[in-house]
Amino acid sequence: MTEFIRVFIPLFFIVFFMTAFFGTSFIVSKRIGKNPNVLPKDDSAYGLIGKYFKYTLFLIFIYTILLFIFPDDISNSFKINLPEEIIFKYIGITLLILSWIWILIAQFQMKNSWRIGIDEDLKTELITNGLFNYSRNPIFLGILISLIGLFFTLPTLISLSLLIITYILIQTQIRLEEEFLLKQHDKFYLNYKAKVRRFL
Repeated sequence: MTEFIRVFIPLFFIVFFMTAFFGTSFIVSKRIGKNPNVLPKDDSAYGLIGKYFKYTLFLIFIYTILLFIFPDDISNSFKINLPEEIIFKYIGITLLILSWIWILIAQFQMKNSWRIGIDEDLKTELITNGLFNYSRNPIFLGILISLIGLFFTLPTLISLSLLIITYILIQTQIRLEEEFLLKQHDKFYLNYKAKVRRFL
């Protein structure tokens, strides 16, 4: 099981980032004629959140790659002992796979409205069908589930910290997006917000 996790986790996150971020960004950019990554690079609060989010994703990627290179050191450094650890590992692997599928489905359902950040130049359609009928932020939910899966599979203080930091950044980003969507879609977003929860 240890050797499987050593290979599975870094391979999973390579595929995860290549499909859910780079792959989807490439496809949407071809459709709309612009980069869907619209996170600002200025020193505003919104720009800072975007910058920290990128740093956190980069750290997650590096951490999982280091697991492949130094499996014993990474697995045992700041380890958190979970009861029935093997069961949590199986649950973690399942959550990782399901979260990836969930995110890809949500991105497919968003079609050309998918963005990394807030697009103030083009008005995007308010997606309320499919997974968005159950969660206003299924992609962010999928990211959090993947990090819960990472923690269950690799229970360390570092993986827990990455989960907590990402959760805080996502909660902040969601509120920024909600303010923007309210301005852009007005009562339609208010009605949607009243019917569907932020996560589930």
